[in-house]
Amino acid sequence: METTVRDAVRKAGGRDLRRVVYSSEQIAERVKEMGREITDHYPGDGSLLVLGLLKGSFIFLADLVRAIQLPLEVDFLVASSYGDGRVSSGTVELVYDPETPIEGRHVLLVEDIIDSGNTLERVIPLLKGRDPASLEVCALLHKRVVKEDPEIRWVGFDAPAEFLVGYGLDDAGDLRHLPFIASI
Repeated sequence: METTVRDAVRKAGGRDLRRVVYSSEQIAERVKEMGREITDHYPGDGSLLVLGLLKGSFIFLADLVRAIQLPLEVDFLVASSYGDGRVSSGTVELVYDPETPIEGRHVLLVEDIIDSGNTLERVIPLLKGRDPASLEVCALLHKRVVKEDPEIRWVGFDAPAEFLVGYGLDDAGDLRHLPFIASI
């Protein structure tokens, strides 16, 4: 069942939402497809490490790893460039660095949205410096506005140039819980 704007506003506690950009059904179908593509790409030898960029990726990552039919390990990075604003500050702070060994492993970095590209610009060299067997990026959303686009192997959806919330994406910590993606 498609989510209507009226349903969305009710789930958002009355907050103004402009429109539902991707319904929970659209997201679920695309995440399953991405899980199949990732399963086909990696060897099934247990060397896959899925690193989620917190906080925004946690819902997407949970659904994605359940759709990947391989043995894998999950860990997280916490990087921040937004604070409480709606525009990237341009400064990326690495708040939590994973303790899981990366050397010789296939690493899949999972991001909620590629916007300014600043976070990946900071994190990718850090991870490559730890000698993974491979390093690929999977993003749920990509706004296609970055100056120098890092190679993103899997993208769920091209995102409009709007401020998006839901399915892990937030507005100053609020609205992550929405089961769809909406613009505000």
